[in-house]
Amino acid sequence: MFDRLEDLVIRYEEVMGELQEPDVANDADRFRRLMKEQSDLAPIVESFKEYKQCKQNIEDSLALLEEESDEEMRELAKEELNDSKNRIEELEHELKILLLPKDPNDEKNVIVEIRAGAGGDEAALFAAEIYRMYQHYAESRRWKTEMISLNENGIGGFKECVFMITGQGAFSRLKYESGVHRVQRVPETESGGRIHTSTITVAIMPEAEEVDVELDMNDCKFDVFRASGNGGQCVNTTDSAVRLTHIPTGIVISCQDEKSQLKNKDKALKVLRARLYELELAKQHDAEAEARKSQVGTGDRSEKIRTYNFPQGRVTDHRIKLTLHKLDAILNGDLDEVIDSLIAADQTAKLAKMNE
Repeated sequence: MFDRLEDLVIRYEEVMGELQEPDVANDADRFRRLMKEQSDLAPIVESFKEYKQCKQNIEDSLALLEEESDEEMRELAKEELNDSKNRIEELEHELKILLLPKDPNDEKNVIVEIRAGAGGDEAALFAAEIYRMYQHYAESRRWKTEMISLNENGIGGFKECVFMITGQGAFSRLKYESGVHRVQRVPETESGGRIHTSTITVAIMPEAEEVDVELDMNDCKFDVFRASGNGGQCVNTTDSAVRLTHIPTGIVISCQDEKSQLKNKDKALKVLRARLYELELAKQHDAEAEARKSQVGTGDRSEKIRTYNFPQGRVTDHRIKLTLHKLDAILNGDLDEVIDSLIAADQTAKLAKMNE
């Protein structure tokens, strides 16, 4: 590990040197690539520098204890020695995590699909609440949300909702949200006061660039139709809505959120690219199924990942057996504690795999 860290320090210094070269500023692609590498290496280099400083502090403190007879100075040396030893352990763990292979999609924007499952109107109402939860979470991290496609049920619920979240590291934090989300509560329509269980599915897909997916436009069939539902004056007056069918896979995407047919086509293509990219990633994941068996689950959208229990005001993430009694805060977008716990569990599982 330490040989690799020394190599990374050398590479970091090379990158910093290259960034000072006059011709780099005129080469936008090279400049962007170097800046990305610099930002990836900086936290590793900083932690390693601190690690080496702590090692030096330990040596200095031990030398002082051997030479020094003054009791007050010896106590200070002992304190410094203990602090440095504790920090060394923390830094070793930090460096191991920093050296874990990075998910190439972590910095990407995400396309989120939410679909009502079992439970009819109650599931659709819950789907709308989960959409708002992610919207509030995005706002708290200064990410931008943009609706792509929405199918409402007429009473404020969402049968299906597709939207995009744009922001640095969006996929790195939201990728753990894929799966079945379950709600347990008494619906407003329930006169007997019985608790019902409903489900929705969430799919989190990294936004795919054109270079990520080879898309043959001859495989794409576009149909246009008149938009329905809430959408302002243009609804039902122009054929602005778009239905995109990808013939080889049978994937169908409808998009009617924009008044412009061209914009709806662009959004539909974005969703198609993301879905095709997800299919490709799923194939790769299946090929290395053993490596995927981690504590936080597979990310499969058929897997029940979380329960929101309203009578008890609790949220339970079943993958890491985490229960939090702050349902209202979580539904208002306070997701960091859940996501941080999932990231920690994922890192622990990967470290264990490396040490096998």
